[in-house]
Amino acid sequence: MDRRDTVEIFRARLAESMERAGINRSGLAKRVGVDRSTLSQLLSPDNERLPRADTVAAIASALQVSLDWLLGLTQQEQLGAEILQRSVHITEASRAAVDRNIAEWHTEAAGYKIRYVPSNLPDQVKTPETLAYEHGVVEAFERDSALERTQDQLAYTRRPETDIEICMSRQALDDFAAGAGIWHDLAPALRYEQLRYMQQLHGELYPRMRLYLFDGRRVYSAPLTIFGPLRASLFLGQSFFVFNTTEHIRTLTRHFDQLIRDAIVQSHALDDYVEGLLSRFPEHTAQ
Repeated sequence: MDRRDTVEIFRARLAESMERAGINRSGLAKRVGVDRSTLSQLLSPDNERLPRADTVAAIASALQVSLDWLLGLTQQEQLGAEILQRSVHITEASRAAVDRNIAEWHTEAAGYKIRYVPSNLPDQVKTPETLAYEHGVVEAFERDSALERTQDQLAYTRRPETDIEICMSRQALDDFAAGAGIWHDLAPALRYEQLRYMQQLHGELYPRMRLYLFDGRRVYSAPLTIFGPLRASLFLGQSFFVFNTTEHIRTLTRHFDQLIRDAIVQSHALDDYVEGLLSRFPEHTAQ
């Protein structure tokens, strides 16, 4: 992060913390042990310097916020052990509760780029029939929750300010077309309609939504979503491993960006690739 950006973040978060705590410059200066003029200088838009480390630490302590948060190194403002606990945590809940988390995280990240590696097919492009098959062995309320999540994510993707990149392995898409693995019992007609639906949606939503395919023989990624600079989550099956610190988010962002660089099917070529998969269904293509 550029030093000027750090100064701007510090100034904004200092002012925000003071307002929330209901403390004025004189009161904070007294608690911290600095002159009121020093605080006024730190809050000035013309200021381009950070205070000394001991002063920043004293300000964070007085306002009961995290030192790292004040300096823009994390999105979480909790103190000490609390922020250490929350910087990486596991969210375990029923599918319905997890759906609410996902919806909230997408809402919070509005205007930021979303980076997404799905566990199989991207949720945004699943047909109701694919979802019913995928969740057919679970309770009805969980199937309904999954459908609601998909509809919510599709509605989010259709918003004009949305910027979402999706990256999955080419083999995962090929396996779906072939009815391999978990898709073995999904009827060919439903697989065909799913691929056609994916192709149509991608054409409609491009370039707001861009889907890339990487070679799963060369690279691997766990299911992952990065919500701009705010948080990142790894999907573990029944729970999410959630990262809130800037460095963790940057590391996972670099991982995702490398997947994009390694992609063997670029987003602009996806529709043609799916068309090739559709040609494997001659009984439907001829209709």
